[in-house]
Amino acid sequence: MSLTIAQLATRLGADPDKIGSNSSGVLSKEITGVAPVKTAGENDVTFVSGDKYKAALADSRALAVIVPECIEGLDKPQLVVKNINAALIEVLNIFAPKLKAANPGIDPTARLGQNTRIAEDVSVGAYVVIDDGVEIGPNSVISSGCKIGENSKIGNNCRLDSNVVIYHNCRLGNNLVIQANSTIGSTGFGYSFIDNAQRLIPHNGGVIIEDFVEIGANCCIDRAKFDNTIIGTGTKLDNLVHIAHNVVIGKCCLITAQCAIAGSSRLGNGVVMGGQVGVRDNIEIGDGAMIAGQSGVTQDVEAGQTLFGCPALEKKEEFRIISARRRLPNMAKQVKQLIKRVEKLEAAEDDKE
Repeated sequence: MSLTIAQLATRLGADPDKIGSNSSGVLSKEITGVAPVKTAGENDVTFVSGDKYKAALADSRALAVIVPECIEGLDKPQLVVKNINAALIEVLNIFAPKLKAANPGIDPTARLGQNTRIAEDVSVGAYVVIDDGVEIGPNSVISSGCKIGENSKIGNNCRLDSNVVIYHNCRLGNNLVIQANSTIGSTGFGYSFIDNAQRLIPHNGGVIIEDFVEIGANCCIDRAKFDNTIIGTGTKLDNLVHIAHNVVIGKCCLITAQCAIAGSSRLGNGVVMGGQVGVRDNIEIGDGAMIAGQSGVTQDVEAGQTLFGCPALEKKEEFRIISARRRLPNMAKQVKQLIKRVEKLEAAEDDKE
């Protein structure tokens, strides 16, 4: 795929009057890829979203640069856009590797149960197993090695990458992406110690994943004991995320890698979690809350709060604790010095007696 600078500017809606006074004669040159400032080649377009990489542009080999505003003195064509992230997404899609599209139809090696309802234009890959009563909506892709359990339903325009497992009685909405090796609907971790043994508590509920959810690779979403574990519309899960039984996650949340949310916790809309956050069971996290990476959430979080630490505390309070902790070595020295002074004063008083 290649586009001239002028064509790319049109695709991105870049301001034609701000491409640059030194750009005449180069607008017809072709761009064949997108790359970071430091590694871009002479046929690549690059991008700068902040001041951090502006200085590096002078030495960059990139043919053109996408920017949110003009950079004075830069001798490169500048594609000035209103939203740098939206432009970057568009450019990455334009120059994405052109892979072979999945063909509609059912591979001969796939195994289908009874009473399945699979739309005509669905693609079912090699060695897929689809159990009894499964429904799959139009334009969905079920890649090789997937397993879909009894009576589960998958909506329209979904993509399940290789070796995804959907257990029985799960409900998946439309426009979903589930990356390779993730598991939806596994039994939750719930045991009771009875007669000198840990006995598994049955998990008879299901999982509901709403529209436009994206789930990374190697994630696990457990089914509920009762009712359903729910992932709300537009929520995105990174790789290696664990969602336990009966958890309810709201709309448009971002859950990054290695987070674990324990049973029956509830997240509001727009919650953001950094990597390796742990949430104990039965926690309520309000709308728009942000939890910094490696935090441990042990109590309810109000809407809009920013927490971090273990246990996770409100941002300002945790900063005060960190500041005090950093002063501890000097404070320890001061305490030792004070102890010595007190001992000398007490010794002098004893001599007077």
